[in-house]
Amino acid sequence: MLCPYCEHKESKVLDSRHIDSGSIRRRRECEKCKKRFTTYEKIEMIPVMVIKKDGRRESFDRDKIKFGLIRSCEKRPVSVATIENLVDSIETEINKMFLDEIESQKIGEMVMERLKEVDEVAYVRFASVYRQFKDLNTFVNELENILKERGDRFGGEDE
Repeated sequence: MLCPYCEHKESKVLDSRHIDSGSIRRRRECEKCKKRFTTYEKIEMIPVMVIKKDGRRESFDRDKIKFGLIRSCEKRPVSVATIENLVDSIETEINKMFLDEIESQKIGEMVMERLKEVDEVAYVRFASVYRQFKDLNTFVNELENILKERGDRFGGEDE
């Protein structure tokens, strides 16, 4: 590891910590100039191909998931850190499957499963685009399913 200050080739590791999904943060000290610096190591994963609905294949791109979540969570009380954690969690789960290919539908289901726990409105927004709701009835049916899971009735009426 080259020292960023004097470009000496030898440094010693003072501290190592695992961070997020598969990264390691290392504090180092140059053996020549004694200055300290931090490096980050990320485990290189085998690229996963995503099979789209029309049969096309493209490389997995976590930014696409993040963009979809940001759009769904717009004007909702969901922090950027929460969105990052969701994306990390999905990417980690995909990598743990050790697959060369995964269907986009499976990724969408993973997103919706997690998003439902974070914010129900954002979940419905994501689901409406992902599942391509065609009419109001499809939308209402999804809302009724959420309310059934919560034990509520549609319309909030008491019996």
